[in-house]
Amino acid sequence: MRMGTAAMKGARAQGAKPQGSKPQGAKPQSPDTKGSDTQRPDSDAGTLTVARPAALLFLSGSAALVFQVLWIKQLSLVVGVEVSAIAGAVSAFFLGLALGGWRLGRLADRQRRPVRFYALLETAVAVSCVAVTLALAHSAALFVAVESFSPLAAWLMIGLMLVVPSFLMGGTLPVLLRAVHRQDAGVSRRGGVLYAANTCGAILGALLPAFFLIPRFGVQGAAYAAASLNVLAALGAWALDRKAGDSASPALAATAMPATAMSAAVTTAAVTTAPAMAAPVTTAAALAATAFRPLTSEARLAVGLYAAAGGIALGYEVVWSQMIVPFMSTRAFAFAIVLATYLAGLAIGAALYARLAHRVRNPWAVFGSLIAGAGLIAVLEVAVLGKWLVVAQTYVEAVVVQWTGSDFAGMCARFAVAAASFVLAPTLLLGAAFPAVLRIAVGDTQVGREVGAVLAWNTLGGIAGTLLTGFLLLPALGLVRTLGLLAAMAALVGAAAAWRGRSGGTATSGIATGLIGLAALAVAVLLPQDQFARLLPGASGAGLVFYEESHGGTVAVVEQTSQGSRFNRLYIQGVSNSGDAMPSLRYMRLQALLPLIVHNGDPKSALVVGYGTGITAGALSQYPGLEKRAVAELLPAVLRAAPHFQGTFQAASDPGLDKRLQDGRRALQASDEQWDLITLEPPPPSATGVVNLYSRDFYQLAARRLAPQGIVAQWLPLPTQNEDDTRALVASFIQVFPHASLWTSELHEMLLVGSMQPLELDAARIQARYAQPNTAAALKAVGVPSAAALLATWVTDRDGLAHFAGDTPAVTDDRPGIEYATWVRPREVTRTLPSLLAERSPPPLAGASQAMVAEMDLERARLDTFYRAALAAYVGDRETWGREINRLARNDGDNAYYRWFMGNGQ
Repeated sequence: MRMGTAAMKGARAQGAKPQGSKPQGAKPQSPDTKGSDTQRPDSDAGTLTVARPAALLFLSGSAALVFQVLWIKQLSLVVGVEVSAIAGAVSAFFLGLALGGWRLGRLADRQRRPVRFYALLETAVAVSCVAVTLALAHSAALFVAVESFSPLAAWLMIGLMLVVPSFLMGGTLPVLLRAVHRQDAGVSRRGGVLYAANTCGAILGALLPAFFLIPRFGVQGAAYAAASLNVLAALGAWALDRKAGDSASPALAATAMPATAMSAAVTTAAVTTAPAMAAPVTTAAALAATAFRPLTSEARLAVGLYAAAGGIALGYEVVWSQMIVPFMSTRAFAFAIVLATYLAGLAIGAALYARLAHRVRNPWAVFGSLIAGAGLIAVLEVAVLGKWLVVAQTYVEAVVVQWTGSDFAGMCARFAVAAASFVLAPTLLLGAAFPAVLRIAVGDTQVGREVGAVLAWNTLGGIAGTLLTGFLLLPALGLVRTLGLLAAMAALVGAAAAWRGRSGGTATSGIATGLIGLAALAVAVLLPQDQFARLLPGASGAGLVFYEESHGGTVAVVEQTSQGSRFNRLYIQGVSNSGDAMPSLRYMRLQALLPLIVHNGDPKSALVVGYGTGITAGALSQYPGLEKRAVAELLPAVLRAAPHFQGTFQAASDPGLDKRLQDGRRALQASDEQWDLITLEPPPPSATGVVNLYSRDFYQLAARRLAPQGIVAQWLPLPTQNEDDTRALVASFIQVFPHASLWTSELHEMLLVGSMQPLELDAARIQARYAQPNTAAALKAVGVPSAAALLATWVTDRDGLAHFAGDTPAVTDDRPGIEYATWVRPREVTRTLPSLLAERSPPPLAGASQAMVAEMDLERARLDTFYRAALAAYVGDRETWGREINRLARNDGDNAYYRWFMGNGQ
């Protein structure tokens, strides 16, 4: 997953935090009586009921998640997609939430009209969030410039940019909970309802960017749409405040009352119904007492345990985000569905607890059981994981497709089944923990301050849990062991809570939760450490050659067999990336050597973006003129897997190949190095975050790093996106490079070659460069036996590409539509390949002999024969396949590339 983040990227909008958000500051009472939620109705005349504030928080939660998704996407363009960089930037966002909950919650207790204060907060959120989105869009160059002389200053700049709006977001839930609070001890019920509403809004916010906003409006347009939700919430709050007046300020009059008087007042109808009782007494003494009254020891313990639970919950997120990928996809909407499912569990859990809160007699025991139970369920789900999940996904997908007629809807249903199987049950319990801890920690007089403090510590715990899990536990223990350890830690938290709430001197509940932790740990230890690797295609038994889990993602090498041919495939995050079979060898060697051979200058330097199997980077060594060879790779585990692939010319141990552990875009951004060749071989453009390496903005950056007469070579996969999206990719490329051409490197891939200067195909120079012994041997081994055969892979020039692209909008950083495109149609290569070949034109070859032209025409005819056979096989036309492949066998049966397909009967 190249975006890398240490979690599912944004499972908390404002108060909607993955572990739930937590309140503080209560008074010590017995577990059976403290904060009893026995007064359920919210029908008091003249007071603010919970329904309308819940609607406001729904809008607010939606907007917050949209902004978080947008900012994480933008941050990858500024600081890079390395996990550490994104984790640092996102931590700044969460730190702002924590500070906002803590500080603004305190301010809420001093407000005569907290609903009006909330309206002002939402207005400020809208303005600041749009400003940050606009600023991030233009911050990459500034960040690099500042970082060059002071990395700390650069990161402070980004951190401060994110802290301001998130600080404002962090105060929204405490402020509104303060507005609806009354001295009837119903804080856990009302808090649960508001939290559920805020989280339901976050669910919508998690889905909107991927499914609607970014595809339709782009990143900036999505920001304006999200800000309109904040504005709508502000207007609603303002209208609510004007209508309710001072009756919307519930408790300031009571804050200065002695505890005994307050208890008595709660029992009278006058306190809960008379508007006069809601009017605030704003004496300095009352405000001072409200602001500085310390938390009780019981409240501090509850807040501390809930902070630890928040860290554990975010640790689950980190683990789940990697565990689930083999059953999903690397598409943006797949991750959106996972995040929405996570948030749905939190919302439903909070809502259920809020509904049943009046029945809870011992909130400490319930809170402990919820935290411990979530961990045990998470471990048990992994223990029973198997092929049955794939069967269930397939069945549900088929039912949905039959019902809707939409393959896209079917695929989304498939993803939802996987997401529900992993995260739904545990998050139900985690969501219920929020109102449970409110019952324990929040008293009657400082609701805003105490809820804000709970949210703050929950968020801080979440930051610590994310970093600890991603950078320490996962690399050291792996996914399964890390999950088991987190579950055991959750049981310790639960046991401490249950022990604190023990009734009648017995510690039964504490012992029970401790046993839950031991059970979870035992299950995790007994499970095989490569539990998820075994679910990869062909990975059972000896098929698994290499496997490593880390904070950046899982990397595996699996040995596979196809009709007698054995080869290895590379899996990153459970998704097949490439391998060392003949088709991969062919297109990767052409990716490196073809641009060098047709180069108009004397190329001395080359940069490969994306190491993968190492075939492209290794092929550079077979061109003798290169003096500087480098490759940028994001994941260290990919480099450690490199020795398991053949045909790389020992790239893994080549001292002349400079291996840079760096995001490819960041590598070009942060350095002014000039290159004669930049060859781009990232994952397919439809994968989450990868479109950053296919956008017009990126090509403009790459063009600035070219030496005079330099070339950019872009891998263009054909089956991984629909034809219209391929047109958009081509449009992005030719809008930057005035001299562009297209070459066919393999049945399923093509190669875009671009330059800022004219690119002349000089026959003599091309023949001489091809004839270099190492170069010729490397290409002959993959079915390119001569310079003429190399030139036969030419498809068209820039005019042909422009005709193919038509008026299709280009892919840009602001409008990365391909990342959010609909599901790829089956056999899309049978549409895209003929459309591209229809643009074929003769290569602008200078100085070619008649013999060379004749040989080139012959090689092109053979290539066309193979393509006709392959396309026939795709549509099940066995007769055409057999006829054409037999003709090819007679005319060019010794060609290694064609022979590989003949031998495999494909």
